[in-house]
Amino acid sequence: MKRRRDLVAAAMTEAGADHLVFCGYNRAGSAVQWLTHWPVTNEALGVFTPGLPDALFVQYVNHAPLARRFAEAAETVEWGGDASIRKVIEVLEKRGAKSGRVAVIGQMPFEQHGALVEKFGRIISLNRVYQRLRAVKSAEELDWLRIGAAMSDAGMAALRDAIKPGVTERQLGDAIERAYVPHGGTTNIHYIGTTSMHDSQIGVPRQHASNRKVQRGDVVVSEITALFLDHGGQVLRSFAVGEEPTPLYRELHAAADAALDAIFAVLKAGTTPAQVIAASNVIENAGFTIIDDLVHGYGGGYLRPILGSKSRPAGPVPEEPFQAGQTIVVQPNVVTPDRKAGVQTGQLIVITETGVESLQKFPRGFAKV
Repeated sequence: MKRRRDLVAAAMTEAGADHLVFCGYNRAGSAVQWLTHWPVTNEALGVFTPGLPDALFVQYVNHAPLARRFAEAAETVEWGGDASIRKVIEVLEKRGAKSGRVAVIGQMPFEQHGALVEKFGRIISLNRVYQRLRAVKSAEELDWLRIGAAMSDAGMAALRDAIKPGVTERQLGDAIERAYVPHGGTTNIHYIGTTSMHDSQIGVPRQHASNRKVQRGDVVVSEITALFLDHGGQVLRSFAVGEEPTPLYRELHAAADAALDAIFAVLKAGTTPAQVIAASNVIENAGFTIIDDLVHGYGGGYLRPILGSKSRPAGPVPEEPFQAGQTIVVQPNVVTPDRKAGVQTGQLIVITETGVESLQKFPRGFAKV
């Protein structure tokens, strides 16, 4: 925690800020947990002033007792009342906050931002800086990410074991959660897509499971992230149900595996995003494209860089090279040009000076179940 707070204090000094308001809403907002350990429920707004203890205001009143136990280093942890931003402003005024010297991390609603502007003038956004601070992980953060990765692997193993004709996508989701919830894990995502390999209708896992029943000859495409106190893994795999993959699906998965291998072969500290995209050209060379992002930073949110492929760009290609200790997900979602058939494979990795280390241990491959 000291490392994190020192990083934030240095970023504030560089930006010309004396005080920071960090916030999260509706179970989202990683900065709150990063600085206080409190996982956001409905709403949490905190005040960070270097050299002073934090103040944290949460919604709702019944959430405050547990928040006090999590955010034990904060001096004030209490219910935010009918408007948490008013309590934040009171703390800032008591601390002598000056116009133009208050910063924010988090996706703050318009009304709350307006209230800060009215009192303290221009508000400094540190959101992009925060993303950079989260990119490279400490040894302690990597330890917790390994726990989240193991829970995600357990979810994928449970999915594999639960797949059989007659079960619905929703029942598969139930099986996934039972693998890690008893051990203190929570669900970030379990995306599942099922379709016939002989008459494919989807190329990417669904964000919301349907009541479609699995049938012999299906493909099951999945993406799972289980969290250990906001530290999650991510594992993506595809399964063939009851029979070997069809020729088309064998080609799709061969291209996905080739892309994964090619990207892993070039990735290390100093590799540029452009080199990663070039390595993925095996997808287009095989006559396919992608839907989902090819690569994204992970661990504390969906972080930069977010990369697409030659045939499906994700915007301007960043120039900043990868760093040792940076955690990313490589996840080639190889699909046909009409996007009706596809597979996905990939996992969370950490960049090293000489290559990559996979935090996921679930076996690769296109398994028949």
